[in-house]
Amino acid sequence: MPILPFRQTHLRDGLGVDAARLMAGFSIEVMPRTAAKIVDFRPLLPQGTRIYIAHLEGTPIDDMIATARRLRSEGFSVMPHFPARIIAGPDELNHWITRYRLEADVTEALVLAGGPKTPVGAFDSSMQLLETGYFEEAGYTRLHVAGHPEGNRDIDPDGGTATVDQALLWKQDYSARTGVEMAIVTQFAFEAEGVLAWERRLRALGVTLPIHLGVAGPAKLQTLLKFAIACGVGPSLSVLQKRARDVTKLLLPFEPDTLIADLAAGLARDPESLIAQIHLFPLGGIDASAAFAARASGRTSDASDDAKAAKSTERSI
Repeated sequence: MPILPFRQTHLRDGLGVDAARLMAGFSIEVMPRTAAKIVDFRPLLPQGTRIYIAHLEGTPIDDMIATARRLRSEGFSVMPHFPARIIAGPDELNHWITRYRLEADVTEALVLAGGPKTPVGAFDSSMQLLETGYFEEAGYTRLHVAGHPEGNRDIDPDGGTATVDQALLWKQDYSARTGVEMAIVTQFAFEAEGVLAWERRLRALGVTLPIHLGVAGPAKLQTLLKFAIACGVGPSLSVLQKRARDVTKLLLPFEPDTLIADLAAGLARDPESLIAQIHLFPLGGIDASAAFAARASGRTSDASDDAKAAKSTERSI
């Protein structure tokens, strides 16, 4: 899904029309325990915003279902994670899919391998989950899959891209065969040049799926460094490391303004890019990411007041 050409003009209280278009329709991620600390998401996020629900190992499925039901009742599109390596087997997968559909009216899912090195059951990859056919049988119409702009040594230990490239092409074929809408949602990065080069490489490979680019929302530098190292962020980690050497900035929140502006400028030069929108990882809190998204998109200049109105006490994902 190509992006329309951007115009180089500026918006008051925003980062410009280029960035506003890139931020339009952004999605965001929560976990049940952090979502529970938000009294009401409606003052924070535009109606219909897609909210991913991260499913970490050990999180009860009842908590996941309850969070999905609550967010749907507040008017949001809900996309729960299905991490293959924490699912015991086909029966449990089908049980989860069915419960989300019947109890929370969910028709979307992020299907991924997941973080654990050792699977708890029969599944090791997202492709195995898709091959069951359970999502289509239950009426799911949109399934997202993971992308790795800076590579993934768990998948390609030699530092290459052969396995992950082959998997993306398989998933694209699955989407074409089944008619299920699909997009790639990526791990976060901190530098635009490498991300744009990765997208061009995928396009040359024959990938046509839209890309929802992961971006870390505003957070303390120490927090971002911790998550970046844990998540295997590669070359763009140097952006944070350089900032960490400046003691005058060490305690200030790091915001992704430069990244968003650089991405928008890159897309203006390449209107055929597959990068369609931004997916926010609220590592410094839902309210901070929501306020940033409002400012960057030019929607409003008082998102922080809306955050206070929601009486959010959540501060970290």
